[in-house]
Amino acid sequence: MTDPILPPPILPPEECSTMAEVRRGVDALDLVLVEMLSVRFGYMRAAARIKPERGQVRDEARKAAVIAQAVAHAEAVGAPAEVVGALWEQLVEASIGYELARFDAR
Repeated sequence: MTDPILPPPILPPEECSTMAEVRRGVDALDLVLVEMLSVRFGYMRAAARIKPERGQVRDEARKAAVIAQAVAHAEAVGAPAEVVGALWEQLVEASIGYELARFDAR
């Protein structure tokens, strides 16, 4: 009997032979991604607490470096770099907006 709290084991994508297996893998990874995003936004809260001036929240050079790093890593691991670049553009902009709101709330 499996633990009802833990998801059933997931297969690597290349070993999936049913849509149920694919969906189980996607659902399990989505949970991990959300947890990782929670940690990432924790760093945004820390940045909002640490930065002395609101104008320091938006840093276009840092934004470009973060996106370039994600795209380079995507290329290295065989992920679609263009898609990752677009996702990271949205992620970084959302992070900046979140950090600005946290900065203003302090």
